[in-house]
Amino acid sequence: MFEFAGELEPLVNLVFLVVTFLVAWHGISFRDDEGKTDFVRLLFGCIAAMFFFMVLFQDVLGLVQF
Repeated sequence: MFEFAGELEPLVNLVFLVVTFLVAWHGISFRDDEGKTDFVRLLFGCIAAMFFFMVLFQDVLGLVQF
């Protein structure tokens, strides 16, 4: 996904995975004071999780090709 990085691609992939994991974790697990979820955070958390798994399975592990 990050071929422009050249030989630094594994490092860029790792940083991308960490950031998208944190965004996804926060978005999916967020609850307000009343214990309710926020639709927008849940939506963007799911989108971040999708990108996380896409980069993990395609670029890092090489299991699938899109």
